[in-house]
Amino acid sequence: MRVSLAHHWLVGMRGGEKVLEEFCILFPGAPIYTLVCCREKLSERLREHPITESSLGWFTGARHLYKHALPIFPWLIRALKVKGKPQFVLSSDASLIKGLRIPEGVPHVCYCHSPPRYLWDQQGSYEKSAGVGLFKRAVLRWITPSLQRWDRAAAQRVDYFIANSEFVRQRILHAYGKDARVIHPPVAVDDFQPVAEVRDFYLIVSQLVPYKRVDIAVEAFNKSGKRLVVIGEGSELANLKAMARSNVELLGSQPFPVLREHYARCRGFVFPGVEDFGITPLEAQASGRPVIALRAGGALETIIEGETGLFFDEQNADSLMDAVERFEQTDWQSKLCRQNALRFGPARFRREISEFLTSHGLPGGETVT
Repeated sequence: MRVSLAHHWLVGMRGGEKVLEEFCILFPGAPIYTLVCCREKLSERLREHPITESSLGWFTGARHLYKHALPIFPWLIRALKVKGKPQFVLSSDASLIKGLRIPEGVPHVCYCHSPPRYLWDQQGSYEKSAGVGLFKRAVLRWITPSLQRWDRAAAQRVDYFIANSEFVRQRILHAYGKDARVIHPPVAVDDFQPVAEVRDFYLIVSQLVPYKRVDIAVEAFNKSGKRLVVIGEGSELANLKAMARSNVELLGSQPFPVLREHYARCRGFVFPGVEDFGITPLEAQASGRPVIALRAGGALETIIEGETGLFFDEQNADSLMDAVERFEQTDWQSKLCRQNALRFGPARFRREISEFLTSHGLPGGETVT
């Protein structure tokens, strides 16, 4: 099979890169095109594939400062041309790589994690989390309309969109005027297991940036006095530590065994932000633990209300505190949480991707088991 893959950038192993790994299982040896690549931070499976990065990779420090090159992303991507004439291109995108130069007549399937939030609907939160100063903020807002036009034009050249959630499908429709098929991303459910002994603390696992709204949870648990453990790092860590009382622990980044232990032992998992999909609530459910989430975004597609968790309706501390009180009056069953999470495993993802491709006359990959 002659298939080419693309991903916005390869600088770590997060949700988007996990999707790309599954594409690599389906299409072993397929070349990968990306803006910038930090090979030492990638999994062995990704490193097995030939990776072509844009000319941005020629510059010292680009692998750490690539986001500052946003104004020239369109130029860099236009110059990054797919070699030969593959049967089709399968891209994984939350930025602008969908505008990759593809030979004429070659179909392009884009698995869209989200239209770029920093262009379409969360620019203020992006600026704050990235520590953007006044000058850079002015430049970003000045170039945003042209970047939006470029992104929209690139989207029109995509033959088939796949969205990672119904929430993102609606965002694709709004930003690009194009419909998409929803295929939820893979969750490594077998990496997590329930345990018999649960302890009296609540858990958040999150990147600590403004739009995640971990501050709401810290405020709520400050007031209630109940124990909250937060695992993660980011620009908000110092601020959250400053506001947290003694019952709220911020552990920073933790190795996976510690993370897995906290998932399995927590009384409940707290999810206060609006996410396009949200992997962590399913990792909690795979560990047998129910979730308290804001009634918005992808969480609506992964939590069964009253069975594997419950929702709060307003993004503030009082609404969350009320939800915690309701949560403690419910008898949650670990088995039901685990069963729900199992619906989102990697084999299911590969099977659905393969079926989508073959339904459009494209190769479905070497393995779907």
